[in-house]
Amino acid sequence: MADLRIHRRLSGIPAACWDALHDGRNPFISHAFLSGLEDTGCLRPDWGWQPHHLTLWDGDELIATAPGYLKDNSHGEFVFDHAWAHAYARYGMDYYPKWLCAVPYSPVTGLRLLARDDASRRALLDAIVDETRRLGLSSAHVNFHTAEEDGVFADDWLPRLDVQYHWHNNAGWRDFDDFLSAMDHKHRKNIRQERRKVAEAGVVFRVLHGDEASPADLAAMHDFYLQTFADYGNSPALTLAFLQHLARTLPRQLVLFLAEFDNRPIAGALCLRGGDTLYGRYWGAHGLPDGRRLPGLHFETCYYQGIDYCLRHGLTVFEPGAQGEHKIARGFLPTLVRSRHWLVDADFAEALTRWCADETESVRRYAGLLAAHSPFRNGG
Repeated sequence: MADLRIHRRLSGIPAACWDALHDGRNPFISHAFLSGLEDTGCLRPDWGWQPHHLTLWDGDELIATAPGYLKDNSHGEFVFDHAWAHAYARYGMDYYPKWLCAVPYSPVTGLRLLARDDASRRALLDAIVDETRRLGLSSAHVNFHTAEEDGVFADDWLPRLDVQYHWHNNAGWRDFDDFLSAMDHKHRKNIRQERRKVAEAGVVFRVLHGDEASPADLAAMHDFYLQTFADYGNSPALTLAFLQHLARTLPRQLVLFLAEFDNRPIAGALCLRGGDTLYGRYWGAHGLPDGRRLPGLHFETCYYQGIDYCLRHGLTVFEPGAQGEHKIARGFLPTLVRSRHWLVDADFAEALTRWCADETESVRRYAGLLAAHSPFRNGG
C-alpha cells in the first residue's frame, strides 16, 4: 500500500522525483516553477495560499503527487466559485478553507495529477478525499486539468467547463502573412492596420529568452507587470526575484517581448514556452515618453508578437490568458477548459450536480455561438 506524505513546501520533495512524473512539456507543473513561487515570496498565507502538497510513495519512489494548497479565499484561481461560498454562508456553513490542486495565478491547462499510471492517479484522488475529510474542509478542487485526466475522476467529482481563447496552427501556416491569408478581408485588413500603426510610431521589439535577458530587462518587465496591477487596483503577487528565478531555472522557456521606443522599453509581455505551446501570462506598458498611449500596442505586444514567435519556432498552440472575446478577431478561437470539484456535504453536492450540468450546457452553447464569429474564411 502506498505511503501518503504531506509537504508544506515543495522543497521537501526532490525535484528529480517530482519531474519524473511529467514529460516536461508544460513548464507550469515543473518543480522549478512551483517551488520558485514558494521560495521567492509569491505565495503568502495572508493572501490565502498555504502549500499542502499530497504525495504517494512506494518505498523511496514517488508514484503520485499534486500541487496542492489550502485556500481561505478564491483569489488567483480563475475558476469562480464565489456563489458556492455565499450559498454555504447562507446556511451557516463555512466554505473556507478548502483544498485546491492548481498552479497559482495561472489559468493554463496542464497535467494536475502527476502519477506513473491511472491506478496511482485514482489512489491519489482517494487520498485527496480522505485528507479533505480529515482536515474538516468543505471541498477539494482540481483546476484546469487535461481532457486525458477526465477518465480517472469518479462520478462524485463534479465537472465544470469554461471558455478560453486559443490560437491553433492546424493549417500549417508558415509565417504571419500565411496566417493572415486564411482570414476574411475585414479581419486581415484590421490586423495589418494595427501592426502598421505601431511600427510607424517607431516602436521596435526585442524577443528574449531567459538566458538572454539582462537584469535590466527583467526589472523592466516586472515594472510593467506592477503597472498593470496598479491600473486595476489589484495586489501584484509575483516578485522580481521570481522572474529572476525563472530566467535561471527555465532559461529557454521564459520568453519576453519588450517594446522599445528610442531604445527605451515602453511595454512588455511575459510568456512561457512549452513543448508545442506558448503561454501568454503578463503584460504592462508605460506608454510613450510624452504620456500618450499608443493604439494597438497591447495587441501587438501580447498577441501578434506571440503568434509570430510560434510561427518562427514551430509551436502550434498559443494560449494568451483567460477571458477576452476581443481575441477572436485576432485569430484566437473559443476552447473549452475543465475543472473538477468534490464536496463533503451530500446535500450541497446533489444541488450543485444539477447546477453544474446546467452550466455545462450553457457554456457549450456559448462556445458554439462564439465559434460562429471566427475571422477565418473556413471557420478556423
